[in-house]
Amino acid sequence: MNEKLEKLNQEIEKTEARLRRAQHKEKMLEHQIKTLNRKERTHRLCTRGAMLESHLPHPESVTDEQVSTILKVLFHRGDTKRLVAQVLTENRKEDTE
Repeated sequence: MNEKLEKLNQEIEKTEARLRRAQHKEKMLEHQIKTLNRKERTHRLCTRGAMLESHLPHPESVTDEQVSTILKVLFHRGDTKRLVAQVLTENRKEDTE
C-alpha cells in the first residue's frame, strides 16, 4: 500500500513540475507576443510618420501641435471621411473573404 502511495506522490510531483514548466513557457510566450506587437507598432508608427513627413514641405520646421491641427482639419473634411470609410469597408470585405 505504501509503495502505491509513494508512486502516486511521485507522479503528482512530476505532474506539478511539468505544470510549472508549462506555466513558465506560457509566460515567456506571452512576453514574446507583447514584444512582437510593440515592435510591429513601432515600425508602423515610424513608417506612417515618414509617409506624413514626405508630404510636408520642411517637416523639421513644423511643430507637433501644427501637425496635429493639420490632421484634425484633414480628417474632419467630408471627402476625407468618405475615403476613410471606403478604405475600411474594403478592408472588412477582404478580411471576410
